Amino acid sequence: MSTSPIENGELSEAGGASPFAGLGPDESPYFNRELSWLQFNQRVLAEACNEAYPLLERLRFLSISGSNLDEFMMIRVAGLVGQAQRGIERPSIDGLSPTQQLAAIRDKLAELSARQQRIWRTLRDALASADIHVADEQRVKPAAHNWLKSFFLEEILPIITPQALDPAHPFPFVQNEGMGLLFTLTRDADKEQLIEMVLIPSALPRFVRVPDEVTAAETGGGGALYISIASLIQRYAAALFPGFTIQGDGLFRVLRDSDIEIEEEAEDLVRTFRSAIQRRRRGQVIQLELEEDFDPAAEDVLLEQLGVHEAAVIKTDGMIGIDGLAEIASEDRPDLKFDAYSPRFPERVREHDGDAFSAIREKDIIIHHPYESFEVVVDFIRQAAADPDVVAIKQTLYRAGSQSAVINALIEAAEAGKSVTAVVELKARFDEEQNLKWASKLERAGVQVIYGFTDWKTHAKVAMVVRREGSSFRTYCHFGTGNYHPVTAKIYTDLSFFTADPKLGRDAAKMFNFVTGYVEPHALERIHIAPIDLRKEIYRRIDAEIADAQAGRPAGIWMKCNQITDEGIIDRLYAASNAGVTIELLVRGICCLRPGIAGLSENIRVKSIIGRFLEHSRIYAFANGAAMPSPKAAVYISSADLMSRNLDRRVEALIPILNRTIHDQVLQQVLLANMLDTEQSWWLNPDGSYSRVESAMEGGGKPFNCHRYFMTNPSLSGRGGALEAGAVPKLSLRRGAAA
Repeated sequence: MSTSPIENGELSEAGGASPFAGLGPDESPYFNRELSWLQFNQRVLAEACNEAYPLLERLRFLSISGSNLDEFMMIRVAGLVGQAQRGIERPSIDGLSPTQQLAAIRDKLAELSARQQRIWRTLRDALASADIHVADEQRVKPAAHNWLKSFFLEEILPIITPQALDPAHPFPFVQNEGMGLLFTLTRDADKEQLIEMVLIPSALPRFVRVPDEVTAAETGGGGALYISIASLIQRYAAALFPGFTIQGDGLFRVLRDSDIEIEEEAEDLVRTFRSAIQRRRRGQVIQLELEEDFDPAAEDVLLEQLGVHEAAVIKTDGMIGIDGLAEIASEDRPDLKFDAYSPRFPERVREHDGDAFSAIREKDIIIHHPYESFEVVVDFIRQAAADPDVVAIKQTLYRAGSQSAVINALIEAAEAGKSVTAVVELKARFDEEQNLKWASKLERAGVQVIYGFTDWKTHAKVAMVVRREGSSFRTYCHFGTGNYHPVTAKIYTDLSFFTADPKLGRDAAKMFNFVTGYVEPHALERIHIAPIDLRKEIYRRIDAEIADAQAGRPAGIWMKCNQITDEGIIDRLYAASNAGVTIELLVRGICCLRPGIAGLSENIRVKSIIGRFLEHSRIYAFANGAAMPSPKAAVYISSADLMSRNLDRRVEALIPILNRTIHDQVLQQVLLANMLDTEQSWWLNPDGSYSRVESAMEGGGKPFNCHRYFMTNPSLSGRGGALEAGAVPKLSLRRGAAA
């Protein structure tokens, strides 16, 4: 790995100024990774306040901010807690110890939690105005009350189990993300007080919806009425505790350490992961959420029995488990949601009567999801499975989802006698259990299942089909920036690149041999692979831009990714900025790079887009001696973000885009539209805060929404001959703030 430009003085040499000229004496040239993530989740939460969005979409953003935060606590905060407990003082990129980071995170958590509850109260009132009601403690009308009580007695009471908390009864185990109620009771016969716990089974939904016919009978109209399972149990708890007087009750929720650590010497990876998944459910408590008026005596019991020491205790006077609002956001009210969108099927494939191989053989194709259908990817594998001339299929599977057409196609191919190899990544966080199930099903069908490296994740998204054509074989490849997941493909923006380029085919074969047989690839012709040479190629390209800038030639770097945290990459970009390279970064989530600092990063701007779709594609473009954007630019797509884990501890692929039409689409359509966006964009400020890009563009231009642009305009690569070139509006860099 190359030395940091900050360490070897390249910054001051390149730019002629101190690298810290714009920083105070105690300021770090980097942002903290964890605090940057919390800023990202604040931007997600801000979308719940976006009045331009339909009401249920705003509610969905609120629920997403909750599920995001849960995962952050279970993984990132849990890791810091573990380091602090073991006395590990390894500082973060900005110099903070684990203990210092935990303190800073907890300050932000209280603020974030309070903001979530304020937004929920606002949205709850708005939902009521739209005839969607969420009942908690308030009275409900007689018909609804009768239905709810009957539902409780018949559907809930037989499932839940109260347990006394006393020396005769061991404290029950509360699983990760588990919710429960503590009741403080007085026995009517002898006035003895006791505490009872009722755990809410995870199989139950978070909310119960009263049937329309019940509410309609009383109101004479429509409307939806929801009540949380916890509120339902509290409302009718007297039926659960006959002979007792309920003095008080309180809801709580537990989050546990959910990271899975696998020892390098693990002999049986599958057995080890099955065991680790079981351990995850019993991990250390990391966060305990309580209702604000939780009974103090009951709280003391809970804290002691759960062993809450390093955990964050969050008390709220609102909803516990904000993520559960996703159930209400699914209410069938099209008038309160984004207009339905049906992805296009690429015209170029239609011109070949749906024959993917014929279309790819004619010309490389890139598919832009979710604007273009993921069915193209599924059809590619299905056709390979059904085609008698296909002899082999190889595919990586990182996340495939619970209902995967791709998996079924691979099974069909194996059952048809084809050679099928699937690299199933067991270490895909929170998908480990699903991937184990898929692996077993694939193996039973005769697929050769490989689990890859013990200490590296196989994160590259590659499918390879070998087809007999005449007297020889041709290799068709799919390279993706996203997963083979049919659900996320509808909401994540990703690129699917199809090619029959022999050089890319040979490189793909070497990559699979690397993963399946540990045969390190030599003499790669096009692809760059992490952890072998992907970092080196990014460095080489940045260094070339530095050389061009120093020689007075045009120099520029455009990058689009999800996170930038790697110190080596950041320092290289700092060196490029100091040399005069203009750098535009589109970073959706975490960004540890500080833009706009004199002598360090004054030529770097960072933008984050948060909108209807989740920006997920990774694109890296370099001016290569001509003003951006130009046909001369070096353009790559990748599965890798600019993080140390992606560059050094994962198998990733970096693919050059050489076809002229696809090059134009990726650079002058996808990247440029993201740079021009004004309606969904946030600028990263030098102090680490984010501010919205003004809707009214500089110079009085019109607002521009890149998601709307892609929804309404065909892609350059997939449009085929049926559409005129003029059907795709030409974007200009002068149009927006990214000039």
